[in-house]
Amino acid sequence: MQRVTSARVRVDGAVVGEITPTGQGLVALVGVTHTDDAALAARMAEKLWRLRILDGERSAADENAPILVVSQFTLYADTAKGRRPSWNAAAPGATAEPLVDAFATALRALGAEVATGRFGADMQVELVNDGPVTVLLEL
Repeated sequence: MQRVTSARVRVDGAVVGEITPTGQGLVALVGVTHTDDAALAARMAEKLWRLRILDGERSAADENAPILVVSQFTLYADTAKGRRPSWNAAAPGATAEPLVDAFATALRALGAEVATGRFGADMQVELVNDGPVTVLLEL
């Protein structure tokens, strides 16, 4: 998760998701592994929405800050051996895509304004990291 002042995702040169907060917003880079499920996606959404990471120890919920959700299987890269990352810990697309969607849906149900990238696409993510602040969100 990154705190941002602006962010957008382009696919084939076209903007597919964008947030332009009046103050701060969040970019959630979402990786899914084999043991993740919809309940975990909902709990992660709740935690992100309420995490006091914005100025003045405020949360996205406090500020009604927009969130850009981007699928990111590369978060599960295993670089322990050799020079080529292994992606074995990342869930396959058929498993991961519905969970990334469930995460975004759960955020919307909490009241968040949510934009998204496009699952499985070659995305160009542009953002202005505010602070910079980057946090690994775990339960």
